[in-house]
Amino acid sequence: MRLTVLKERRAGETRVAATPETVKKLIGLGITTVAVEAGAGVASGFTDAAYQEAGAEIAADAGAALAGANIVLKVRAPLGTGEGEVDELSFIPRGALLIGTLEGLAEPSRAATYASLGIDAASMELLPRITRAQSMDVLSSQANLAGYRAVIEGATAFDKGFPMLMTAAGTIPAANVFVMGAGVAGLQAIATGRRLGGRVSATDVRPAAKEEIKSLGASFVGYEDEESKAAQTAGGYAKQLSADFYARQAEVVAAHIAKQDVVVTTALVQGRKAPTLVTAAMVASMKPGSVIVDIAADAGGNCALTQPGESIVTENGVKILGYRNWPGRICGAASALYARNLLTFLTTFWDKDAKAPRLPEEDEIVHGVQLTRAGAVVHPQLTPAA
Repeated sequence: MRLTVLKERRAGETRVAATPETVKKLIGLGITTVAVEAGAGVASGFTDAAYQEAGAEIAADAGAALAGANIVLKVRAPLGTGEGEVDELSFIPRGALLIGTLEGLAEPSRAATYASLGIDAASMELLPRITRAQSMDVLSSQANLAGYRAVIEGATAFDKGFPMLMTAAGTIPAANVFVMGAGVAGLQAIATGRRLGGRVSATDVRPAAKEEIKSLGASFVGYEDEESKAAQTAGGYAKQLSADFYARQAEVVAAHIAKQDVVVTTALVQGRKAPTLVTAAMVASMKPGSVIVDIAADAGGNCALTQPGESIVTENGVKILGYRNWPGRICGAASALYARNLLTFLTTFWDKDAKAPRLPEEDEIVHGVQLTRAGAVVHPQLTPAA
C-alpha cells in the first residue's frame, strides 16, 4: 500500500494534505510507504526533513511520488491536461483512490475525467452534515480558521483599533463590527471580534442562528418572517430564499451597515454563486476608512464591489478585502486540521486485515463524497435520475 501526498500547484494554494503528525499515524495504519513530494509542506511550515523524520519517503517530483500510488491525498483537485506545467492526473495509476476538496459539483466535468482515467475520487467538501462525520468535515475546519483570519485581516486594515482605548489624550471608541452569515466561519468571526474588543452585531437568514449569535455576546440584526423560518436545509446549509425576502432583509441591513467600521461577509449557498448582501449603495453609505472583508470571494463575493483575489479602496475610502482562499492565509493551522480530517476519513473506512481502505457504497458518508468508482461516475447529483 503506497499513499502519496502531492505538492499543491493551483494558484494561491499554500496548504498541504498531510503533516508529519498525520504521516506517522498513516504509517501506523499499516501503509507500507507514505511518499511526500519534495517541497509539498514548505509553504505551511513543514520541511522535507520533518516528513522524513516521521517516516515518509521524499519523492523528487509528482511522477516519482505517484508511481505505484494506491491512495492520493490532495487539498485541491490535481491538475489535468493544459491546466499547468505538470499534468498530475496523467501520473495517477488506474484504480487509485483520490481524496481532496475536488469541487465535484462546481466542476462536474472533473468526475467524468476521473472516471475515464479509472480513478476512484472522493470530494470531501460534499461530506454530509451528520454527527458521525463531524471530525472529518473539511468545510467546517477550514471555515473556522477563515472566520478567525478574516477578522484579524479586518483589524489590521482598520486604522482606528478594535477595543475601546482610554488614554490621557482621550478615548478611542470600540470598533463596530458586523458579521453577515452565522455559519461556522461567521460564528468564529463573531467570537474573534469580541475577543479583540469590538462591538459586534451579526445577521443570518437561518432561524437557529439568532440564538447562536446572541450566545456569543453579539446583537442580532435582521428581518424575520414566515419564509425565514424555513431558511435552512436538513444538512444545515442556508437555502436560497425569495427576492422579496432579500429585499426586505437588505433594507434592515442597509440602515445598520452605514454605521459599521468593519463588515465581514461569510454567506455561501452550496453549489451556487455567493449571494450579494452588500450593494454598491451600501458601500457608498459607509464611512471612509471602513473595511469590508469578503470571505465568499472565491464564490463571486457577497459584496457587489468585491474583486476576487484583490484588495481595493473605493472612491469613498472603503477598503474591500476580497482575497481568495482564506484558509490558505493561515496555512499552518489549516493544513494541520485538514490533514486530520483526511486521516479520520481513512481511519473510519480502514480494513485492518487488508490494510487498505474499504468504502461501502451504502454508507451515508461514502454515498455523499464519492464521485467515481470503478470507472463510472456514481455521485447521485452527477448521474441521470433512474
